[in-house]
Amino acid sequence: MKLIFTKLKILVLLTAFPGALAFGQQLLSLENALDIASQNSPDIRISLLNLERSQESLNAQKAALKSQFTLSLNPVDFSRTRSFDDFSSTWYTNESFGSSGTFTVSQPVLWTDGTVQLVNRFGWQKNINDVTNREDRAFTNNLYLSLTQPLFTYNRLKLQLKELQLDLENSNLSYAMQKLNLEKLVTQYFYNVYMAQMSLTIAKDEMENTKKSYEITKNKVEAGLAAREELYQAELNYATAESGLQNKRVSLENYKDQFKQYIGMDIFEEISVMTNVDANAVDVDLKKAIDYGLASRMELRQREIDIENSQFDLIQTKAMNEFKGEMNLSVGIIGEDRVVGNVYNNPTNNPQVSLSFNVPLFDWGEKKSRIKAQEAVLQTRELNLENQEIQIVIDIRQVYRSLQNLKTQIDIARQNEKNAQLTYEINLERYANGDLTSMDLNLYQTQLSEKKMAYAQSLIDYKIELLNLKIQTLYDFEKSQGIVPEELMKKSNN
Repeated sequence: MKLIFTKLKILVLLTAFPGALAFGQQLLSLENALDIASQNSPDIRISLLNLERSQESLNAQKAALKSQFTLSLNPVDFSRTRSFDDFSSTWYTNESFGSSGTFTVSQPVLWTDGTVQLVNRFGWQKNINDVTNREDRAFTNNLYLSLTQPLFTYNRLKLQLKELQLDLENSNLSYAMQKLNLEKLVTQYFYNVYMAQMSLTIAKDEMENTKKSYEITKNKVEAGLAAREELYQAELNYATAESGLQNKRVSLENYKDQFKQYIGMDIFEEISVMTNVDANAVDVDLKKAIDYGLASRMELRQREIDIENSQFDLIQTKAMNEFKGEMNLSVGIIGEDRVVGNVYNNPTNNPQVSLSFNVPLFDWGEKKSRIKAQEAVLQTRELNLENQEIQIVIDIRQVYRSLQNLKTQIDIARQNEKNAQLTYEINLERYANGDLTSMDLNLYQTQLSEKKMAYAQSLIDYKIELLNLKIQTLYDFEKSQGIVPEELMKKSNN
């Protein structure tokens, strides 16, 4: 074990002096890996794109609530028609040529869901009739202000805006959760590589020990102090150790590839990881952990957003086949003259008022059934919120128990590793004295390797479980401070 920590110290020195890297490998700490993943991880990039989609959709909706200016042009409008005049019982041909343009300013009214429009339509037209052989031409201008107002129905503009605001908030929450999940997964991948490195180091130590025992056995056999079958067994143990070492190398490279893929690194880049696996015991207040979890967990807000969206869906469902109306008001003036400058010498007022209603009569129960279905969806999401709260408490309690258990497991694993080291050293001496077979010594060697790995794994398990507690509660008990992602501080309507 001392050899392992000595090598880790060397890795720390190499990190402090990059020029000392002799093998072209990039040394990564957990913090370095997290920084790389936060920029390059495919999961984070997808989450960011989804956040951008939500933000731009909200921006578009807000832009749509501002005044919209449009210009419609019809530069050429020509027609020739042949018609029959019932009064004179004659056929005649009418030829028409015109040009027009319409300028419109449209302003949605958020508070009433209405639309106010200012419209100016200007045109010129020439008509020729083959009966009268008269050519009529004139300029016309129609300027009016109109209001279209829905009645007895819900405000669709407000609902659309609120839905997009909630969608942005939900995307912010998902991004913040993805960052926390990224930290957890990067840590797990990182420690997978670390454990594979440690396993390789232990396999090398085991290889060296096996080589020593092989040489001792060979010398004994050559001196006639041991049977030749002892040499065969020693050779078998040596070959097994060599094969195990090669397997550890392959396993390490596989873990490195998985790690580099997840954090977004070039998989052909050579890396090595370094970290301090010492785990200091952290005192955890279970009640405080639960209180922070229930107050801060972003999943609860997401469930609340689901409920709000279901309420909006219920409003829209109730609007099916509803009694509603629409009012249209318009005031303006129309001018006409053969001279463009005189179109408003004798204008005509053209006020318009219309009121219409949609009165549903019978729909065979469709609306009633759809409302019941949507109410069931709403109740389901309310139950999901309640269940999410319970699940958060259960998860925190499980992590708390796991941490208490891991403290004990670390002490046991530390003592087991120490005992296994002493046991191996004693039996190595017995083997050198001829009191133990090579097969028996190999069992003690295997036991020592297993206990070293078990001790390192218990330390890593404790670190990962502490990180899990931080994610479950959004409170860092190591630093005694809460975690409030910046995304939660943002307002969707900014």
